[in-house]
Amino acid sequence: MDAPRNIVGNQVMLLRNERGWSQEKLAAVCQLKGWDVSRGVIARVEGGVRWVADFEVLKLSAALRVPVPELYPKRNRAAFLPKG
Repeated sequence: MDAPRNIVGNQVMLLRNERGWSQEKLAAVCQLKGWDVSRGVIARVEGGVRWVADFEVLKLSAALRVPVPELYPKRNRAAFLPKG
């Protein structure tokens, strides 16, 4: 199996579903945050087939109102913790 194009897609889907939002609603909120994105792009991000740029992670974080580390699987969140 090929590696996913991103590792945030599943968390984005979980957070979106927790809010009761459709993919179209998330796309609209992202647009209000300054990212011109469609429902189809959200679907590909959530499916892990679309690469996600760093600025897009920031826009998703703002749209979903969560800190950036919450967009990553729990096993990857340690990378965001201060060292020492």
